[in-house]
Amino acid sequence: MKTVRTISELRAHIDGWRAQGLSVGAVPTMGGLHEGHISLVRTAAMHTDRVIGTLFVNPKQFAVNEDFEIYPGNESVDAQKFADAGAALMFAPPMDVMYPPGHSTCVTVEGLSGILEGKFRPHFFSGVATIVTKLLMQILPNIAIFGEKDYQQLCVIRSLVRDLNIPVKIIGGLTVREKDGLALSSRNIYLTDEDRTRAPALFETLKDVALVVENGGDYPEAIQLAIKRLINSDFSEVDYITVCNADTLLPWGESGIESDFGRVLGAARLGKTRLIDNVPVVRAQSF
Repeated sequence: MKTVRTISELRAHIDGWRAQGLSVGAVPTMGGLHEGHISLVRTAAMHTDRVIGTLFVNPKQFAVNEDFEIYPGNESVDAQKFADAGAALMFAPPMDVMYPPGHSTCVTVEGLSGILEGKFRPHFFSGVATIVTKLLMQILPNIAIFGEKDYQQLCVIRSLVRDLNIPVKIIGGLTVREKDGLALSSRNIYLTDEDRTRAPALFETLKDVALVVENGGDYPEAIQLAIKRLINSDFSEVDYITVCNADTLLPWGESGIESDFGRVLGAARLGKTRLIDNVPVVRAQSF
């Protein structure tokens, strides 16, 4: 696997592959690779001839009080993980390549970016949409893979690709979990040993809510019980637990169209770590 740092080098490799009739997949990351990222690379390799893994810690999606300066990752370790997973190329540009002097353009996906995570991190999705748009336009892959663990982000990316007519197929990769159910995340290293034992409670409570929804039960009450359970498990704060239409993220049953597919999404704080997770909902019959 080769590492390139400029857009001209990146495109030269892609042009060579295209000349051979090869298809290209992209897996954008901020580094700190874990088995969840590796599964995305492997998924991309199942669909395309060559996979590009990107590594860039994007300052535009961090607020001033967040962990940009200490975001976990090690380029040489991440490069080896990309290579072992089957990536043909790693694109690891410096800051001035992605945001050269005078850069003043940002991409905003209205609606989706203002709810759930957008309420608690209002800067976040504009930063994500901008960097993902740049990467997709720089690479123009046949497909790009993003994890379902960041489900709202996946929805935002699908929306921008549709609205901007970017000719890339977006595929969601299944969430990879520890044996006790905790969703893999680069930021899990911030958990203390004590917090780590409590962290799977988020996944368990979301599954309980999903089960109530699937059985046609009182899910608003189930959400309140889930919040109480997390607080009793020493989570310091629950930002939200909600049930949404899987495509629009509108409140479950209020999307304007019938759907059997929903998503339970949640975010909560445990010690110094903010955890997010989600689980699917499949109803036997529509509203």
